[in-house]
Amino acid sequence: MDRFAIGRREFLEIAVSVVVVALAFSLYPAEDVLFDPAVFAVMLVAVGTGFVFHELAHRQVAIEYGALARYHAWTSLLALALVLAVATGGNFVFAAPGAVYIFGRRLSPEKYGKVSLAGPAANLAMSLFFRLLVLAGAPFAAFWFFCARTNAFLGLFNLLPFAPLDGSKVFAWDKKAWAGAAAALLASLFLPY
Repeated sequence: MDRFAIGRREFLEIAVSVVVVALAFSLYPAEDVLFDPAVFAVMLVAVGTGFVFHELAHRQVAIEYGALARYHAWTSLLALALVLAVATGGNFVFAAPGAVYIFGRRLSPEKYGKVSLAGPAANLAMSLFFRLLVLAGAPFAAFWFFCARTNAFLGLFNLLPFAPLDGSKVFAWDKKAWAGAAAALLASLFLPY
């Protein structure tokens, strides 16, 4: 069995998390329309890529270090994200869809810090990829720019040095690595179109 393979249940939990988070972020009070399929599609790509690559990066780095790792959705918090989004007309979204659980092997603080850094690093990579599409003159440049900023924001938010966010573990392991990652994500977030 391939130790990097994603099982059916884990795949389903990732897919449900992506759809619910994209739905929560796509609700908005515009012209008495709470849901617009076009906005949902945009959020599915922008938030979906940020979320999926972030979580899979954690998972794969942990596996590389010999641990077992699996994404697990937090159904109650997914439901809360939708309820808050609907109740506030999309003005407030709190999304904590789930996390990668690591077990089977105790990792050193350095390895655990690197596993934690992998998620925001994946967001930075995606942000830079989308920015390259903009620079290359790809069609729908404004959409790719939005995806770049969304990924940078997700990575930066997760780097906040407060538990249980990734940043608390990265900061505890290596403050220079934390500062470098935060600076790169800030630059990607605020660089102009």
